[in-house]
Amino acid sequence: MNAEQIIKYLKEYQGDEVNIMEVCGTHTASIFKSGIRSLLSPKIRLISGPGCPVCVTPAAYIDRCIEYALKENHVLCTFGDMMKVPGEKGSLAQAKGDGAKVELMYSPLEILEKAAANPNITYVIAAVGFETTAPAYALVMEEAISRGLQNIRIITALKTVMPALTWICENEKGIEGFLCPGHVSVIIGSQSYGELAETYHKPFVVTGFEPEYILAAIYDVVRQLEARSDGKTVHNLYSNAVKPEGNQKAQTLIEKYFEPGAAVWRGLGPIEDSGLYIKEEYQRFDGGSRGLDRDIELPESCRCGDVIVGRINPNECPMFGSGCHPVSPYGPCMVSSEGACGIWYRNR
Repeated sequence: MNAEQIIKYLKEYQGDEVNIMEVCGTHTASIFKSGIRSLLSPKIRLISGPGCPVCVTPAAYIDRCIEYALKENHVLCTFGDMMKVPGEKGSLAQAKGDGAKVELMYSPLEILEKAAANPNITYVIAAVGFETTAPAYALVMEEAISRGLQNIRIITALKTVMPALTWICENEKGIEGFLCPGHVSVIIGSQSYGELAETYHKPFVVTGFEPEYILAAIYDVVRQLEARSDGKTVHNLYSNAVKPEGNQKAQTLIEKYFEPGAAVWRGLGPIEDSGLYIKEEYQRFDGGSRGLDRDIELPESCRCGDVIVGRINPNECPMFGSGCHPVSPYGPCMVSSEGACGIWYRNR
């Protein structure tokens, strides 16, 4: 089918109600910017999933970063999205305003040059992300070892997507199919979703970020569900970037420097083996990443936990756009450019 036929089909669809989760925040942003929701039948509901690593980072991690930023001869290096994430002791932006040493980075690899030029300063990298960014932090350690650099530390809040998807399949029964995260899939490969599709009888479709890719993926999910058989499977509509086996070099780097462990997802709670931690033999790089599972108690009016797993849309949260907005975010989903609430707010 061509694009016009797919749009006509999705617009006129009158079958059973279908709930499809787009796991990736970049997909959510593209869906809004391209107006895809307006092209779908009311019977097809798109749900934003926990695809923003910044949004699921617990408060204790932010507090640890602030501690380093306030420490003498230490500099905390982070991406911009992390600056407004609230911890129990405030945010990195507030700490910087109070004199803490916080520097923005565009790539973790740039810290190697800073560390080499300033051996008396310890550079602490806030490593937040999924499998997509984990190889970059592994490369930082590999290069630091090669250059003999002793003044780099890494605090990891790295998470892996598959345990979270398993948790959602186990606990959220209203989701019939998934648009798999494109960037993560480049690393882990499309075949990684096969066991989930077989176990839970749900379609998993890997897709890119252009509107036509996303529409084709939604069509694919709906057609698989219409077939009414247990033979739901993984379809890769992004084969120009995603291979069945993924990026094996990146996987090897991750396995060399990191090991899995339990991690807390803000709004979801602890999920076994969903975190990546620096292995024992490379502990000299670790800035104290384990045990950062304490989170702030969100009031009943903040529904970030329900937003992350798709129980409600962001605009159904009582605080959306009133007590919580991008300039002064309250919940984590409003903080990042890939957070569901932030995307909904900017495109409302």
